[in-house]
Amino acid sequence: MSELPATSLELRSLVTADGTLELSLVEVPLPVPADDEVLVRIDAAPINPTDMIHFLAGADLSRADFSGPADRPVVTAPLADGAVRRLAGRVGTSLPAGSEGAGTVVATGTGAEALLGRTVALGGTATYAHYRVANAAFCLPLPDGATAKDGASSFVNPLTALGMVTTLRREGHTGLVNTAAASNLGQMLVKLCLRDDVPLVSIVRRPEQAELLRSLGAKFVCDTSARTFMDDLIAAVTATSATLAFDATGGGALASQILTAMEVAASTTGPFSGYGSTVHKQVYVYGGLDPSPMVLTRSYGFAWGLSGWLLTPFLAGLGGDMRTLLGRVAAELTTTFASHYTGELSLAQALNPQAISAYTKRATGEKYLITPHAA
Repeated sequence: MSELPATSLELRSLVTADGTLELSLVEVPLPVPADDEVLVRIDAAPINPTDMIHFLAGADLSRADFSGPADRPVVTAPLADGAVRRLAGRVGTSLPAGSEGAGTVVATGTGAEALLGRTVALGGTATYAHYRVANAAFCLPLPDGATAKDGASSFVNPLTALGMVTTLRREGHTGLVNTAAASNLGQMLVKLCLRDDVPLVSIVRRPEQAELLRSLGAKFVCDTSARTFMDDLIAAVTATSATLAFDATGGGALASQILTAMEVAASTTGPFSGYGSTVHKQVYVYGGLDPSPMVLTRSYGFAWGLSGWLLTPFLAGLGGDMRTLLGRVAAELTTTFASHYTGELSLAQALNPQAISAYTKRATGEKYLITPHAA
């Protein structure tokens, strides 16, 4: 291993008491691994929607000010009214950004020596940085020949897809509905459900997205832009007996439409009741791509549920089973759980106006990768 630097560069996010977001690159002392920890040189880290919620803090980036030299840019932007109250717990504290990534183990503490020199993936915080310390037990050694780019998105999307299928089995459902399904996660879920023989209904917004998923083998794809969307959704839900949905949009009428389709499908197989079918229908909201209010039109009886679903609490309840899921991710890293990126950005490039405009569009199927050591 080459000699290590004395410092590490990190992307930091600061919310000030006067209602301003400040993004900058901060030089910090190189972290030192303790017992059972490793120091990872981060070579690739994806920008996920959840990362943007964290480090952009809902600021109005259309009014952002860009300053500083090209290698140390600073972005400041006003927050929405009331945001400081909501973010009170982080006001005045400079927070690191990034929730997963991959790179090379360049130093270890006692008990973690076996990982020295290995390429590993890791989840957690502070991956938009040159270096990061992590507990060895929560690092995923990548298969021989796999690159940091291959493994950069090994945690959030793969474990979410596996979490959806695990939730389906734990709750006794037989079919699954997913929205914003042309995303990297949605494509993974198509491949996972095909491998595991789980009936899946994928909901997309455009015909070309539907064709993309069908090219991966998806059988039931419904396009919200089609005149026949509701009829198509009812037919797909009926064919798959899907009674569980994961909704990434979080706003509008889509969750209600899914519950309605499930009710229509369930009502065709049982006796009529003014209270609706007794088949429980569940929608979990796991994203917020649509910021508008959620509209529920009660046309699905009383046997239904709508609640949030977050990956971190789900994983906390898995115990040792999480290692089993990670083992599957490693085994299918370049097949079921392969990720594709629209572009790559250095730490400094991630704070320029063009890049921010690109990755904050949240366009379905577009994903950006930060490569911290790129010039």
